[in-house]
Amino acid sequence: MDPIKNPFSPGAGSPPPELVGRAPTLEEARILLGRIKQKRPEKSMLLTGLRGVGKTVLLNEIEYLARGQEYHTIFIEAHENKALGPLVAPYLRRLLFDLDRISGVSHKVKRGLAVLRSFIGTISLAIGDITIELGIDPEKGSADSGDLEIDLPNLFVAIGEACEDRNCAAAILIDEIQYFSQKELGALIMAMHKVQQKKLPLALFGAGLPILPGLAGESKSYAERLFSFPNIGALSEKDAAKALREPAQAVGVTFEEPALEEIFRLTKGYPYFLQEWGYQSWNLAHASPITLLTVQAATATVIPRLDQNFFRVRFDRLTPSEKNFLRAMAELGPGPHRLKDIADILDIKATSLSRVRANLIKKGMVYSPAYGDIAFTVPLFDEFMVRAMPDLILLQTI
Repeated sequence: MDPIKNPFSPGAGSPPPELVGRAPTLEEARILLGRIKQKRPEKSMLLTGLRGVGKTVLLNEIEYLARGQEYHTIFIEAHENKALGPLVAPYLRRLLFDLDRISGVSHKVKRGLAVLRSFIGTISLAIGDITIELGIDPEKGSADSGDLEIDLPNLFVAIGEACEDRNCAAAILIDEIQYFSQKELGALIMAMHKVQQKKLPLALFGAGLPILPGLAGESKSYAERLFSFPNIGALSEKDAAKALREPAQAVGVTFEEPALEEIFRLTKGYPYFLQEWGYQSWNLAHASPITLLTVQAATATVIPRLDQNFFRVRFDRLTPSEKNFLRAMAELGPGPHRLKDIADILDIKATSLSRVRANLIKKGMVYSPAYGDIAFTVPLFDEFMVRAMPDLILLQTI
């Protein structure tokens, strides 16, 4: 059981050794890429799901598929405190410069750079002490109104036309897309709407928490006709076993069935947790096969690792009131739950929780799967909250 040969890879966005249960989503992406490249209309994709289900891994796999179809790609991770304009402009600059390197003069690419220059001037873009330079004059009257919902569509159309002129296609991939404001998300939706109307070879793939479809719909009512929203969830017990069994078998190691069953019981099939239990079980095993006793011993290592890393980084961002809200939710189990039931646990009125609930949604800790319901965005977070706060503090004001 050489630890160097351990096939499992727990980590944020780390590709698993065996990508199982995601074939329908990847096939949808492959078809989308093929149709966009042939200038046929097709919905762009926004992947949704809880933390730790492998959305980032899928985005990376989609980028690989796009490059296999000779797409120019840019991969962006949205940030909670960074606006869409300053975030996306450097990547679009790189994309246009890549197009400009293709042999032959292209007035459409030059125009794309000029429109980007106008866009940059409007948002007063600066990164630290470095201002982005393009070496080209802005195109007055294009993407320079100062209204993102007008300027971003103009910029995306100019980039799409540059791709069309170069007889190629581009894919923009954005992770954590739920961090954009409603206006920013609306501008992004409008930009892709304009691109689709003109049948330009530009595709958008995004990933975010389960609140994303609702946010998109609130931003623009036609979002559901412009995007598909594949839900990326936990793996079935069969797929979870395959994700563990096949990588181990590739290096001559097997799992006993009770060991696989125990890992599924503990992880509920969530890919990140599968990798953690697989990784630690491998390192603790003395020989093949990996047994139930080994998995049980590994659990004593996995739980503190998850608590200190996966869960704690989110817990530490919370205010005392937010922690107590989530602790009350945890008392009810994994969810979803009604706000009134949480209020009853805290012995306060449900209306008193509205502000805290809104803050937790904004921080990406909870979401509303249905009207009046609320659930954790982080799998197994209810169990962590009980461990982190074994005693529930009843507050009359929260």
